[in-house]
Amino acid sequence: MTPVDVTPAVEVLDAAKSVTILCHVQPDADTIGSGLALAQVLRRRGVPVVVSFAEPAELPVSMRSLPGTELLVRADQVPREVDVLVSVDCGSVGRLGVLRDRIDGAATTLVIDHHRSNTRFGQVNVVDEAAESTAGVIARILDAWGEPIDRDIAHCLFAGLVTDTGSFKWTRPGSHTLAERLLATGIDGAAITRTLMDTHPFAWLRMLSRVLASAQLVSDAAAGAGLVYAVVRREDTEAVRSEEVESIIDLIRTTAEAQVAAVFKESRAESGHWTVSLRSHANADGSPGVDVARVATALGGGGHHYAAGYSTVGAAPDLVSILIEELARS
Repeated sequence: MTPVDVTPAVEVLDAAKSVTILCHVQPDADTIGSGLALAQVLRRRGVPVVVSFAEPAELPVSMRSLPGTELLVRADQVPREVDVLVSVDCGSVGRLGVLRDRIDGAATTLVIDHHRSNTRFGQVNVVDEAAESTAGVIARILDAWGEPIDRDIAHCLFAGLVTDTGSFKWTRPGSHTLAERLLATGIDGAAITRTLMDTHPFAWLRMLSRVLASAQLVSDAAAGAGLVYAVVRREDTEAVRSEEVESIIDLIRTTAEAQVAAVFKESRAESGHWTVSLRSHANADGSPGVDVARVATALGGGGHHYAAGYSTVGAAPDLVSILIEELARS
């Protein structure tokens, strides 16, 4: 697949007089790392810039060591008007949460992403579906812009790269080349990975014991491909951070008897409001497996062929039934 032309993004950014960078709700290291990397370059160029996300109220602990976090502002501090608004790693305007209204006050909106399901909601859209991460797209933009990737920027980009590839379990051509280049700046890749993916408080183990006990296997779902799912209720997450909750899907997805994995996560703020993470994998013969991006898009979300998600409202049993019905259409 021919790489997407990033020149339109360079032209917008090069002419920007002020910039707001928005990350998606429940941010991961790819959206935050991409946003902070780009923000540091803009600051270096003397352009006023802020970075934000709608929820939760605070940045997850695992990402607080990323360089450039001083450029983050609370959602209510995001300017109502700006020259350029940049969305990073957001497949749709809904993923901006309450900050989606800031689009109306931007002279130009630029969407930078790698999700196939991206709705192209910007005036300028640079969406590279062949990229393994939005961080990888940002790296290409910086190269085309002639902006060097120093150690701090490399740290942020590596954070996005290592998390979106699952510690390089899911890579694309060029993923390891980019990793080698970022590591050559002197960053400690092992320490970054450990902080982001392999460090949890003891309360995580207690939470896992409750949540994993809720896991159910529906062998005949998705035309026999199988579904395994778990439910995370508000009371399960009182003693843990948001990143601990997000890590559950990586355990559920290892179930051998199901090609599709789902985790229903109830909002801490509102009972009956859920975010749902979906994962799948290729068939044993290498043929494409269940397209969870199609399923998620049908249910109001989006994502990649093998990793997607959506938000919904209702009672957990009803939402499971809806998911199973949609999987039957796969």
